[in-house]
Amino acid sequence: MAITAQEVNKLRQMTGAGMMDCKKALVEAEGDFDKAIEILRKKGQKLSEKRADRETKEGSVFVRVSEDGSSAHLVAFTCETDFVAKNDDFQALGNEIADAALANSPADLAALNALNLGDITVEAKVTELLGKIGEKLAVTAYETISGEKVASYIHSNGKLGVLVAMTGAGDADVADAGKDVGMQIAAMNPVALDKDGVDSAVVEKEIEIGRDQARQEGKPEAILDKIAQGKLQKFFKENTLLSQSFVKEPKQSVAQYLDSVNKGLTVSAFKRVSIG
Repeated sequence: MAITAQEVNKLRQMTGAGMMDCKKALVEAEGDFDKAIEILRKKGQKLSEKRADRETKEGSVFVRVSEDGSSAHLVAFTCETDFVAKNDDFQALGNEIADAALANSPADLAALNALNLGDITVEAKVTELLGKIGEKLAVTAYETISGEKVASYIHSNGKLGVLVAMTGAGDADVADAGKDVGMQIAAMNPVALDKDGVDSAVVEKEIEIGRDQARQEGKPEAILDKIAQGKLQKFFKENTLLSQSFVKEPKQSVAQYLDSVNKGLTVSAFKRVSIG
């Protein structure tokens, strides 16, 4: 049957798919728009299956903070190339997914992908855009955080995001402090909030490394454990957030910096997501 240019353009406006894809779908669907939309979605699904083994090392992180400043959500939306990461449709969908995360507070990544965006799920919407763009797309990470006050930081490349939860803020404005700590976490990538949060397996590994280093330096066996404990404390200082030297003022630890902003202010939790 004959398909008019107006009909093709209408389907294109509805789906965002290319003109030729819209025309082929309408011809196959014999002019039925609902069937044509389904054909385009299946095309995206088939393309998704073909590109399943491709790596998505580009993309953007999207952050939303609740109106009362007590919770935040971070979504990592990834793709194969930097060119697509800057695509308006890619960015629009990433923002739409982040909005849905804020509105619904899904429990995890699977729940986020199952949320509805209009008449289809997040996962289906991503597949639909994949059919239009032609490369693998995926929501690869989702993190949420809550606390007395929360802050966020997105690095200038758009591929690294941090969420920070703080306590002890009281009535003080701690937005800048939260951003500063977010930048610290982005730059220094701490393994935990403090030494109590470091995994026991990591602690044991660091102690063993410390013993081996001391032994190779010819230290007596009797003092290897003492030396290893000293090296462990240095590890904690360099790799746990509150003990790290504050990047903007190295003479202070992060804990001391926060306390100087507002007495008792500290970080209760953080999340860091990096793409690539």
